[in-house]
Amino acid sequence: MSRVVAENLSPSPARDSVPFFDRREAMEMAGVGAAASPTLGHLLKVVGDMRKEVTGDETPAHQALEMRENGMEPRSLPFVLSFSNLTYSVKVPRKMSWPTLFRGRNAATASDPVTGETFFTRTKVLLNDISGEAPDGEIMAVMGASGSGKSTLIDALANRMAKESLQGTISLNGEQLESSLLKVISAYVMQDDLLFPMLTVEETLMFAAEFRLPRSLSKSKKKMRVQALIDQLGLRNAAKTVIGDEGHRGVSGGERRRVSIGTDIIHDPILLFLDEPTSGLDSTSAYMVVKVLQRIAQSGSIVIMSIHQPSYRILGLLDRMIFLSRGHTVYSGSPSNLPLFFSDFGHPIPDNENRTEFALDLIRELEGSPGGTKSLVEFNKSWQTMKRSGNPNSETTTLMSTYGLSLKEAISASISRGKLVSGATNDATSTSLVPTFANPLWIELAVLSNRSFTNTRRMPELFGIRLGAVLVTGFILATMFWHLDNSPKGVQERLGFFAFAMSTTFYTCADALPVFLQERYIFMRETAYNAYRRSSYVLSHSLVALPSLLFLSLAFSATTFWAVGLDGGSSGFFFYFLIIFASFWAGSSFVTFLSGVVPHVMLGYTIVVAILAYFLLFSGFFINRDRIPPYWIWFHYISLVKYPYEAVLQNEFEDPTKCFVRGVQIFDNTPLAAVPLALKEKLLNGLSSSLGMKITSTTCVTTGTDILQQEGVTDLSKWDCLWITIAWGFFFRILFYFSLLLGSKNKRR
Repeated sequence: MSRVVAENLSPSPARDSVPFFDRREAMEMAGVGAAASPTLGHLLKVVGDMRKEVTGDETPAHQALEMRENGMEPRSLPFVLSFSNLTYSVKVPRKMSWPTLFRGRNAATASDPVTGETFFTRTKVLLNDISGEAPDGEIMAVMGASGSGKSTLIDALANRMAKESLQGTISLNGEQLESSLLKVISAYVMQDDLLFPMLTVEETLMFAAEFRLPRSLSKSKKKMRVQALIDQLGLRNAAKTVIGDEGHRGVSGGERRRVSIGTDIIHDPILLFLDEPTSGLDSTSAYMVVKVLQRIAQSGSIVIMSIHQPSYRILGLLDRMIFLSRGHTVYSGSPSNLPLFFSDFGHPIPDNENRTEFALDLIRELEGSPGGTKSLVEFNKSWQTMKRSGNPNSETTTLMSTYGLSLKEAISASISRGKLVSGATNDATSTSLVPTFANPLWIELAVLSNRSFTNTRRMPELFGIRLGAVLVTGFILATMFWHLDNSPKGVQERLGFFAFAMSTTFYTCADALPVFLQERYIFMRETAYNAYRRSSYVLSHSLVALPSLLFLSLAFSATTFWAVGLDGGSSGFFFYFLIIFASFWAGSSFVTFLSGVVPHVMLGYTIVVAILAYFLLFSGFFINRDRIPPYWIWFHYISLVKYPYEAVLQNEFEDPTKCFVRGVQIFDNTPLAAVPLALKEKLLNGLSSSLGMKITSTTCVTTGTDILQQEGVTDLSKWDCLWITIAWGFFFRILFYFSLLLGSKNKRR
């Protein structure tokens, strides 16, 4: 069993003077073996909170979690991520011009770097034979100008590319990583900060802990882990502050970026990939972010990030660098070797100039020259070869000889020491060392629902606007159709009220469209590395929607039922409420499904409005089912409005004893409606003589059952219509799940 120890650790003044890139010296000062890979507990003993150094903040000392087996001493657990000959290319459309068309395909492809082009497309190489190694305890920075392939390389290493699209090999400790295992032991921090705006920093990290840490870890220990991480990230002063967005003031940009990193390292991953973590930050915030990444690396993780142009202070925190130019490697090695490299190349770096700025400027200059960076690429290959042959104790040789543990043994030992706090077992096979998901489905469901409720509860204006729209619509309908009578005109007005009311419930659900669109990328980030199941998200999304739909249904039903004068009493009102609720449920599910398919809000609104208009057209209000052309009858049966519309009609007109047309009222909807009453009675007497039956002014001519037959509402009962409407809601939720399953792979092709 793992043991959790909370330690009050005070920063060591002596440690601040030690260079972070000198890992061996730091470990010796901490009393740990030089070859040992420190855990988070050891890390926080030797690393002072840089927030104090930069801002002068006086926060309490760190509280760290140390997970290890009783009596186990720290031991060397090196991880080395190796990648070789990575090549990735895409098809891009050609820029067609009249000279190109006349010269033909051969002229068009003369300058292409690889074969396989067509007349309309060409192949663009984004990565070309990229190789390198990244050990734990160090930060590897991928650098280059825009379009050089930085993000592409990060995506390739993080398994965010389809296998058939990427050539080359990627291995951890000499063994090829399985996709399922990589998702559990790694994390990927996107360039954009994707967080729920109305959650505080502490709540955001706590929900991440609930997702990524196992159920076997108690609530109090998860809280301790979160508090230790808040201190590690330098977020103590912002712990109770909401994240914020455009409409709500929250944390700063640098703090937001550190929170994004924190949500992905809560389970202490072995591999951490970051795409431009310093983008958009000022110099101090960027330095603090990279300082945090250095602490994470020294806790025994492999940190690989892309960065555009680091400052001099950030450069001192980096251990390895790869410079890319149009998909080629132009330099790979330590930042300290940059002056020697460019000096040997014939372009020495001036003493007073930033090394990376000089390198990037030179690369851009070469890219604009006729030969491009080919000379620098070839020089890098020969320089690396010469360096390895001239120095048998070079970095690469040392790396290959230091790790003796297999991947399975290294992960198993890491779990024993608490490196992977989400790990649960030490079984024989590597795939069972860590579970695919840290928690069962029902815990994921509870945490997701709690997070959604917390976030939406702090934005009551969203539900308030929706409730206001429903109440205003109900008020207008109630006053417009106030106490309808049981005359033929009253029947027509009832039909119009029901058609408009049922379609309104569906149109009101259109505001659910942006809900998932706003959460789409948060969902993709969290599910890409198995924070929770997609099925858990779909179920949670459905459960969270039900209370608001229930309240909206009750508000609309109570506003309109008695004001319009609908029939059925309390039982009629209950069914009317149920069918309104079912309509909201089906409409919300339909819009949610579309939000999973359509990625843009405006396009989604256009499609929703158009399809709902078609549903209303084929519902049976404008044209009876018997009059719909055979080639369109299928649309009538898939119309979501059809079933609730027919259900409320049956609820209103199902009483066979209730009369809606008596005596002379049969002339009300005809041109004879304007003639005097005496003449109508004479016409009625003549009609009685012709039919051979007595029809008086009190004789019931049309009952509710007759109206249902006239409207073609005879094939289903009202309860059948209710169950079908509810079933439509479940059907679209299932489609929403499959849209997430198929459309959120988040991998390049």
